[in-house]
Amino acid sequence: MPSYQAPLRDFRFVMDEVLDYPRHYAQLPQAEEITPDVVSAILEEGARFTREVLLPLNQTGDEQGCRLEGGEVLTPAGFKEAYAQYVAGGWPSLSGDTAYHGQGLPTSLGMMLSEMVCSTNLAWGMYPGLSQGAADALRHHGSDEQKAQYLTKLNDGTWTGSMCLTEPQCGTDLGLIKTRARPDEAGGYLITGTKIFISAGEHDLAENIVHLVLAKLPDAPEGTKGISLFVVPKYLPDAEGEVGERNAVSCGALEHKMGIHGNATCVMNFDGARGYLVGKPHKGLACMFTMMNVARIGVGIQGLGLIEVSFQNALAYARDRLQMRALSGTREADKPADPIISHPDVRRMLLTQKAFAEGGRMLVLHAAQLADRVECATDAAEREAAETELGLLTPIVKAFLTEVGFEATNEGVQVFGGHGYIREWGMEQYVRDARITRLYEGTTGIQALDLLGRKVLMSQGEALKPFTKQIHKFCQAQEGDDAMAEFVTPLAKLNAEWGDLTMAVGMKAMQDREEVGAASVDYLMYAGYVTLAFFWARAAQAAHQSLAGNPDDAAFYRAKLDTARFYFQRLLPRTRAHAEMIRAGGETLMAMQAEDFGHGFDI
Repeated sequence: MPSYQAPLRDFRFVMDEVLDYPRHYAQLPQAEEITPDVVSAILEEGARFTREVLLPLNQTGDEQGCRLEGGEVLTPAGFKEAYAQYVAGGWPSLSGDTAYHGQGLPTSLGMMLSEMVCSTNLAWGMYPGLSQGAADALRHHGSDEQKAQYLTKLNDGTWTGSMCLTEPQCGTDLGLIKTRARPDEAGGYLITGTKIFISAGEHDLAENIVHLVLAKLPDAPEGTKGISLFVVPKYLPDAEGEVGERNAVSCGALEHKMGIHGNATCVMNFDGARGYLVGKPHKGLACMFTMMNVARIGVGIQGLGLIEVSFQNALAYARDRLQMRALSGTREADKPADPIISHPDVRRMLLTQKAFAEGGRMLVLHAAQLADRVECATDAAEREAAETELGLLTPIVKAFLTEVGFEATNEGVQVFGGHGYIREWGMEQYVRDARITRLYEGTTGIQALDLLGRKVLMSQGEALKPFTKQIHKFCQAQEGDDAMAEFVTPLAKLNAEWGDLTMAVGMKAMQDREEVGAASVDYLMYAGYVTLAFFWARAAQAAHQSLAGNPDDAAFYRAKLDTARFYFQRLLPRTRAHAEMIRAGGETLMAMQAEDFGHGFDI
């Protein structure tokens, strides 16, 4: 079974030395409650729970999967008991609204716990993870009555949530949904339709499941402008707000997947199920985006969690596995061969994982700070600025971290060689689990269109400028510091090029809108590499400052600088290929006629 230790030392470095979390928390309304001791206690207990309770269930959950029996979904052995411990520990309520049984702690703390959960048992973590998104959607858009009814139960974990978007005839194009909502005499709606790929749509962990369902009213306009959002519980609440009669919603089938076997991916049938409108008619997509954005960041954290656990196990194996002698000569003469960590290519794979894990953690914890400000900032301008930046970074967090997450877990298998292909080591599961992260909650292509088309070009670059300005100011502040030149010089050049590439694509798109789609994925990957370079440069600055103070933990800071150098010299040059492909435009992509793709075979 794979092992895992929560990277608490790295959390402290990012929080205290790179992103100044103490100052950040001091500015939040809950400042008196978020003391360093409280934060440390939460992280340490989260590390214990995920390591001792969730990790042992990861492989068995993958092997057993979920079962559909008599219309009920049974989760793998131990999942239900683990969820009961999770609820008893108060974890579901961590960031919940205090008016509805929440603890009112910052969103960022929940994100840190999420990384540990995703490293130890991603499939299990999706059950409570979706509940948080449902709670957020209801908190922002639900009526007072809906909040009173559902938020308390979601916050304390008694009930869980799901979001029901996709249907058999449509994936991302939600304007094509066929699920209908017909008003009934009791003031609610009767929901009829089928939803597919519904994670945690049915299970045995909690007593009730609160489905948030997209559907169209009888007078709905065509397309996405006609979508409404409804809350549809598995069991209708009774007069006391507790579980009442069974609603007309059921799981028709479970999908058989290549990964995340421990999470139920359901076909959900709504056969005149009683539902209640959330928000205004025909404005459901805007309401659902609240939940979708939470979920997208959550999927990015899944990528990060898998990179970390894959790296930890690959590193342990590389230190122990003996094979050949080092090319420069014998390293350990008392052994029949040297550990494979002696070999340059194994080090390349390990450093790739390490650089993406630690760089990704800085990106996620920066996004977490923005999420805190969006929720808690009392100044409207500060809140708006945080929301704009978080909107820009969300597709990068989701898509970039899942793309490199899949790469990193593949490298983890490669470090193990043939043993990585064998199930008992647990490494191949990380690859299978990581593969879905590039798909659900919007594929990489959809996230790329959101970043380049919706966020950057539709704002005429205004959404991008504040972030690139941050990078510019950081680079300016390091001028004259010889120790930082190796990081700041290439970062400043790429930051300027980012603006140039944006303008070039924008100019082409004015003549041909296909140019946006042609450039988008390369644009997102370019943005991801430059964004991580910004955080790695900040980490290098912090490491230099700490080394100058003669710290007790000098080895930690030297490793930070070594990893930063690896990132800048061996990973950041990938931007060159992405920039060239962006500049190449869409001509070669669109020139061939669709019917000409299959010449040489019948299809």
